[in-house]
Amino acid sequence: QVQLVESGGGLVQAGGSLRLTCAASGRTSSITKTAWFRQAPGKERDFVAHMSWNNGFTHYADSVKGRFFISRDSAKNTMYLQMNSLKPEDTAVYYCAAGQSPVVSYLGSEYQTWGQGTQVTVSS
Repeated sequence: QVQLVESGGGLVQAGGSLRLTCAASGRTSSITKTAWFRQAPGKERDFVAHMSWNNGFTHYADSVKGRFFISRDSAKNTMYLQMNSLKPEDTAVYYCAAGQSPVVSYLGSEYQTWGQGTQVTVSS
């Protein structure tokens, strides 16, 4: 099994930056893709960013493209989400997720393991 633990959330002013970290442990050799999702109060969970581990392919939701960047340190089994130019509408609980099939997907149902989430609050 794989376990994921997020960290790095917090309160930041609009225009600021945060870097979220997701540490993977357990059977990390089974991971083929990771993604970040977010859920704002009263709203559905939304896809934010994806990375394929075999070739480094990345994809972003239109709402964060050019501001957020997903990366990975394979030696540390750690994933990151660098968030720049934050906006109040970015306020949400952010979750990292790991999947075990190579199919590129932006659907939460394609990811088998989830972290506990970390709160990001952007003040105006």
